[in-house]
Amino acid sequence: MQYIGPLAIPLSVFFLFFFFAGVPAQAQISPGPLAKAHQSLSGTVQCATCHQFGTSTPTFKCLDCHKEVAHRLAAKHGYHAQIQMKNPNGKDCVRCHLDHNGEDFGLIHWEPSQKQFDHRLTGYILEGKHAGLACEKCHAPAYMVAEERALIKMKDLSKSFFGLSQNCVPCHKDVHKGQLGNDCLQCHNYMDWKAAKQFDHSKTRYPLTGLHLKVDCEKCHKPDVPGGPARYRDMKFQACIDCHIDPHKGSFKQRCEECHTTAGWKKLLPAFGFDHSKTKYPLLGKHAEVGCAQCHLKADFKKPLPFDNCNACHKPDPHKGQFEARPKKGECAECHTVDGWKPSLFGVKEHDTSKYPLKGKHITVKCEKCHLPAGKDTIYKVKFAACTDCHKDAHDGQFAAAPYRDKCEDCHTVLDFHRSTFTIAKHRKARFALSGAHAAVPCTDCHKVGAAGRTDKILPFHFEDRTCTACHTDVHHGEFNERMARRRADGTPQGCEACHNVRSWIEVSGFDHSKTKFPLLGAHRSAKCGDCHKVPVGKKEIQFKDTSQVCEDCHKDAHDAQFAKAGKTPCADCHDSQRWVPSTFNHDTRTHFPLQGGHAGVACDKCHKQTRMVDTKPVIVYKQAPSKCTDCHGPNIGPLKSSLRPYAVPLAGGRGALTKPLSQSPSLAALPCRDFARKGTRSPQGVSKDAEISAPATFRIWLICAGQEREGTTSPGTIVGLACCPGQKLNTGTVVLAARKEQYHDWSNCHYGIPPPVRQKRFQGN
Repeated sequence: MQYIGPLAIPLSVFFLFFFFAGVPAQAQISPGPLAKAHQSLSGTVQCATCHQFGTSTPTFKCLDCHKEVAHRLAAKHGYHAQIQMKNPNGKDCVRCHLDHNGEDFGLIHWEPSQKQFDHRLTGYILEGKHAGLACEKCHAPAYMVAEERALIKMKDLSKSFFGLSQNCVPCHKDVHKGQLGNDCLQCHNYMDWKAAKQFDHSKTRYPLTGLHLKVDCEKCHKPDVPGGPARYRDMKFQACIDCHIDPHKGSFKQRCEECHTTAGWKKLLPAFGFDHSKTKYPLLGKHAEVGCAQCHLKADFKKPLPFDNCNACHKPDPHKGQFEARPKKGECAECHTVDGWKPSLFGVKEHDTSKYPLKGKHITVKCEKCHLPAGKDTIYKVKFAACTDCHKDAHDGQFAAAPYRDKCEDCHTVLDFHRSTFTIAKHRKARFALSGAHAAVPCTDCHKVGAAGRTDKILPFHFEDRTCTACHTDVHHGEFNERMARRRADGTPQGCEACHNVRSWIEVSGFDHSKTKFPLLGAHRSAKCGDCHKVPVGKKEIQFKDTSQVCEDCHKDAHDAQFAKAGKTPCADCHDSQRWVPSTFNHDTRTHFPLQGGHAGVACDKCHKQTRMVDTKPVIVYKQAPSKCTDCHGPNIGPLKSSLRPYAVPLAGGRGALTKPLSQSPSLAALPCRDFARKGTRSPQGVSKDAEISAPATFRIWLICAGQEREGTTSPGTIVGLACCPGQKLNTGTVVLAARKEQYHDWSNCHYGIPPPVRQKRFQGN
């Protein structure tokens, strides 16, 4: 319920209030019919029952009838006290309770609705399971307190929201029958009645300890009579037997707590006085941990127990008589001790006395791996004639047929299953003998999961397809299918062995390139396959067919298109497949500068020195070479002697002797002198062999030996050196200081192989 402003009150009500204040009661007229609850007050003579006349402001007598509200206001308790009504005899009541609006009009104005009413305003918060209850579940006449119920004049008490107490008992039945008082919240809460989480037993005269903490309340607090309330007061707890029956039936005079604790019946106190070692059967090993009742059944300690054999207590025989044939009839102590059932004393040494001694890997195998099933039904007499009696066939019957017949020991040993004894020699007897590189391949490279068409996890050992491509991927992607399909003498296809062999994949001795459209000649014979057969753009493998046979498609143009024709440089015009150098270029027929005389033996780079950079590399420019003598030899070369004109073309023998130049002369910067000598067994004094050059014929020469000028004629078997121009350096470091006056200084003397005229004098070599 919420406060309603003055404007919400009908104007007729205010008019009537003021009208009633100054007009006699007999003349007053009712503003409308009263609600059903106030029908007994209808009529003009009853107005004064509710209205106070003669006051300056409207005054009502609501509390004269509704004494339950007046009682709550006086006690400052409940909803009306919480909203702090300042004038209960004035307009405070009519803010929520309007009358004269008809017989069926509700006297209580709920805002926004009854279901959404905030119960906290009453001073009693709905918590836990109370929060979900409907109003009528609690606001019922049966739960009203007698003293408040007497104050309510309402005939239908089910419509009233008064009369309830905040104590639990008026609504809930006291199952304890007043033993624990009226404050239920001391032990219980609104969420769970049975939990009693608020109750602290440690504050009672009998605090709970040990296993007592886990006992349900009703196990101890039982009713005195069937169907009666549980007892919570005046309970006996001085001795254990007040609750527990003596399992020893009076055999011991001690009290229970002298031997036992609340932590557990079987856990005896350290100061427990009974010494079992003084009996006929001292407790040793695991027996010391066994509870008394395990042996002394029904806690009868006076009854004698047999203990000569283990099976006197341990029954039935867990091995079901499997060892009764043994000398000691299967006495447990043969294999076990009182320190523990496991591990067994029957070890590897004892197993060697059986029909199946343990060897190799079997030594480390646990007993339960072979002796199945685990537990009391274990079988110890097992089959062992064949490996498959215990082991599952890892090969899925691939060796079931002759000659193997699933004999694991033919390939394996007990030392290690994975290290097979199936050697290369044994493999030669199989349908696929290992040879070449196959002999070094690990077994698992071929025998692996998923091979030979198997879809399970079994390693395959039977291969119907034993061709190369059954294991190896065709890296040529069918490029040589036709060649691979050719048959051997035995009718089987050649496959990869049409080109390759099992010794080495790289070795392609079976492929003859001379039978292709491009036989390998000259330097091509030493080229690697991959140098010519490249991986095409967009593919991952080398392509062999349709490889170009044109030089320029493989070789980069070393001349930067200086000799290009129609966009391509025809290498074959100057080179052949034998070697790149020397070139077959004919300088006499293909250029305007034929090489004659001394020019015929000059290296190309001596004249063609101009270069340009292409991709950070220098490239010789051939078409811009100089063609004038002065471009190479300078302006001071002098006129050609008329006496030498007949020798413009050098002798064949002399021209062939131009094989090794000495260092250049300062006056002949472009064309070095030539050394004419004949290789022999003797050296002139002062001439180094570094300067020796072979000459096929005998020439008149100018000799320099140990810095002295000598004249002579070479003869077979003589080693000599020559300097033909003043200032020329020999390889030996000897320098010609001056030339004889009859020596010609024309450049043609040296460069055309014409010796200078000298006096005839026999050379006396040392």
